[in-house]
Amino acid sequence: MGQTLPQRLYLLCYSVDQGKFEAVNLQGLGQLLRAGALAELTLDGLLTADRGRVLRHAAEPPGDHFLAEVWRDVPEEPTHWLRIVHHKAATAEQPVRDQLAASGAVTLPRRRGPSPLASHHVTVNDPQQVLALRETVRETVVAGLDPAALPADALAMAVLPVECERTSVFTRRELREHRLTLRAFAERLDELVPGLRRALRDSFLLSRHAGGVGSAGHAGGVRGA
Repeated sequence: MGQTLPQRLYLLCYSVDQGKFEAVNLQGLGQLLRAGALAELTLDGLLTADRGRVLRHAAEPPGDHFLAEVWRDVPEEPTHWLRIVHHKAATAEQPVRDQLAASGAVTLPRRRGPSPLASHHVTVNDPQQVLALRETVRETVVAGLDPAALPADALAMAVLPVECERTSVFTRRELREHRLTLRAFAERLDELVPGLRRALRDSFLLSRHAGGVGSAGHAGGVRGA
């Protein structure tokens, strides 16, 4: 698809059956997108996880605007993942959404209504593409594939949304049924990007505690990893 990890995570939160982003899948969306960017930057060698913290390498910033913005937010001295995931989370959605609109993947609403959810009323122009992405992620988990054999971005797409309690990919029943597979996926992702997943979960819980869209309680993230 030629899309960044944050862009694919954004599309995974879209409910094709409902033709919209459901409110339950909007809580913590900014944190999820920033975590996706941090995962991609780390896997590309632009960031390093150091004893549960993260630091930025002295290098040229990535070409993608959103990835570059997140990369610049990381200092060159080790800092806590949580600070970077939580920082600017409220403004993370717009640049990713605008990128997808510029590529023709989504169409933005012509006018913003009075509702705080109005900016989320985007139209996905190729729902089948989103369904294919969702089914690819689902298949890795339902089939119980070996996490060590999976690409790192596939692990991230399966694991990170669970930490923010998305319901657009797996039902709560499926999360229970496949909890051991998801735990194995999470453990493998933790080896590749240590500390990020826990920071995302903590940031999501902080935002939910503060209230806002989709703040009702749901089944928890991946535990035991």
